[in-house]
Amino acid sequence: MFIQTEATPNPATLKFIPGRIVLDAGTMEFLSREAAARSPLAERLFDVPGVTSVFYGSDFITVTKEGSDWQHLKPAILGAIMEHYMSGEPLLADGSAGSDATLDEDGEFFNEEDAETVEMIKDLIETRVRPAVANDGGDITFRGFKDGVVYLNMKGACSGCPSSTATLQHGIQNLLRHFVPDVVEVRPM
Repeated sequence: MFIQTEATPNPATLKFIPGRIVLDAGTMEFLSREAAARSPLAERLFDVPGVTSVFYGSDFITVTKEGSDWQHLKPAILGAIMEHYMSGEPLLADGSAGSDATLDEDGEFFNEEDAETVEMIKDLIETRVRPAVANDGGDITFRGFKDGVVYLNMKGACSGCPSSTATLQHGIQNLLRHFVPDVVEVRPM
């Protein structure tokens, strides 16, 4: 098994591409060892000292670290990923192929009279923003819309990335303002 690695805009996060489907649909993020208990692979990755979060995309895994140098962590992370895939264990302990999509949608907020505007915003995020962000090892999801402000949740490599503010304010905000005149500002949540 050959696992490729790619740098992300976040120096604390590295993208691992195992050459196979990781998650059938959506994304999943594990921000703690406790949250990782539902995934044998995430548990293995949290066993590597210095790993602080794990994120699954369709065909990649991003791992965020604190402290340690990638030179020391990378072999252990590659070993954990390879060990998982060679074991034949499912990605999730319960055998499901679930994602965080239902959790993302549960927390959405906006006024019903803004439903049409929100659909336009979601469509732009889905078709223009998320594919680009996935290339960098992360994901961005819609959280809410109120008083012209779009609230987005940043995950994976995007979470805590030094360039995330610039991405939000210059890239995504300009895109949404151009196509949706009701949008005044974009904020992380």
